[in-house]
Amino acid sequence: MAQAQGWLKRYLKAFCKGFFVAVPVAVTFLDKVACVARVEGASMQPSLNPGGSPSSDVVLLNHWKVRNFEVQRGDIVSLVSPKNPAQKIIKRVIALEGDIVQTIGHRKRFVRVPRGHMWVEGDHHGHSFDSNSFGPELANNSPQAESSLPPLSQ
Repeated sequence: MAQAQGWLKRYLKAFCKGFFVAVPVAVTFLDKVACVARVEGASMQPSLNPGGSPSSDVVLLNHWKVRNFEVQRGDIVSLVSPKNPAQKIIKRVIALEGDIVQTIGHRKRFVRVPRGHMWVEGDHHGHSFDSNSFGPELANNSPQAESSLPPLSQ
């Protein structure tokens, strides 16, 4: 009986040590390096969620490239929605700081992207809440979608 209690005590001690190391490492990784996000809606069709499929695409969001300001035109990024800060939106980078953009439905016909900002749009223009609605977005807040993963149902 004493041997069983000693084994249980050693097991719980090892588990706690592992837990208190693994959780901070995992949280730091998800916050600073990369995380996975599900893409819903039609705004990025046909690139993501093609054909209006009921299953959602999943993307790997790379926080590293954004921290090093390596975002380029054509990259897909995730942003905090200006309409609902609890929600994230995924859009394509159209222009970077200093670029002049011809807008679609924005209050100004042409916009110069300010320093430290980018212009983002959805691929499906008729169904997208993007910079044409809210203007240029800060470039260093947006993890970059590194790759698209197949839907989990496939």
